[in-house]
Amino acid sequence: MKFNTKTIHGGQHDTDPAYGSVMPPIYQTSTYAQSTPGGHKGFEYSRSGNPTRAALERSLASIENGNFGLAFGSGLAAIDAVVKLLQPGDEVVSTNDLYGGSYRLFTKIFEGFGIKFHFIGMENAANIEKYITDKTKLIWVETPTNPMMNIIDIKAAAAIAKKHDILLAVDNTFATPYLQQPLDLGADIVMHSATKYLGGHSDVVMGALVVKDKELADRLYFVQNASGAVCGPQDSFLVLRGIKTLHIRMQRHCENGKAIAQYLNQHPKIEKVYWPGFADHPNHEIAKSQMRDFGGMISFVTKGNDYNEAIKIVENLKVFTLAESLGGVESLAGHPASMTHASIPKEEREKTGVVDSLIRLSVGIEDIDDLIADLEQAIG
Repeated sequence: MKFNTKTIHGGQHDTDPAYGSVMPPIYQTSTYAQSTPGGHKGFEYSRSGNPTRAALERSLASIENGNFGLAFGSGLAAIDAVVKLLQPGDEVVSTNDLYGGSYRLFTKIFEGFGIKFHFIGMENAANIEKYITDKTKLIWVETPTNPMMNIIDIKAAAAIAKKHDILLAVDNTFATPYLQQPLDLGADIVMHSATKYLGGHSDVVMGALVVKDKELADRLYFVQNASGAVCGPQDSFLVLRGIKTLHIRMQRHCENGKAIAQYLNQHPKIEKVYWPGFADHPNHEIAKSQMRDFGGMISFVTKGNDYNEAIKIVENLKVFTLAESLGGVESLAGHPASMTHASIPKEEREKTGVVDSLIRLSVGIEDIDDLIADLEQAIG
């Protein structure tokens, strides 16, 4: 089954056995009747499992070419479950340019429990090897990274992880499985903030993990069930519905993203545009080899690196909405330094390029002429 068909049918039953419903029903229930203690029809309590969530988890596994999917209450809850596989004294090698919430969870929560994190540049994957010790248990990768759009070679990172018998987890939120499938490139765990492109309509908060290995899946399920950070059936239904149009939405996100990246790159008031589709992007060839296209996420800075100018631009946009998040059908603009990455200390942010004048765009699926006209009037 090819990807575009998997988004609609992957992991799904033909119809619901009760009444022939084409879409999986929303099983809005906390518990399930048992004929005898332990005698149930596959579900006993909705923290442990729910039929609507199970339908979504099968879909997630299918589109990522995995065997097991797990849906969580948020992307951070999914990350939390992965790190809970570790023990005090363990070490993690992580991308240095990553979502601010991930950085906050790693440094403000898990460092307090004795887990050590190394935040490093991974544009040259060989750099990872320098930080591997006998205590390293996990490599955490974002690619493309948030918000600098750096590209990390997943195959190379996987080779290092396998050599040292450690886990490789890849945050695939920006690319989605439409553009890249990290498990096929050697990753052990794929993570998504399903709030973003998988849901696609800015109406749900959810996270997801997908793996191939049953033992690893069982360990993650134990953490999920014991910790309880699960999503509800209504949210599961919404993300399952979103996945059914992922392929056609991503095609338009990519088309619009390319047009806007090229427009900004020629604009006399723009200093630098960060988008992996440019031939001069440092890891453009790696992006071409592991991605089907280059996505709808773009960051840029204005000439003069002027904070006030950046704020003026995002406040003047009319079609783009100034808001947190990304990946919805509507175009969003953000100021990472004061919004998504405010939890990262200024000196750490600026080392990776997240300066106060940086603007991040999540390019939606509106008419491209309207989006470019909006940027034109806002930039001036």
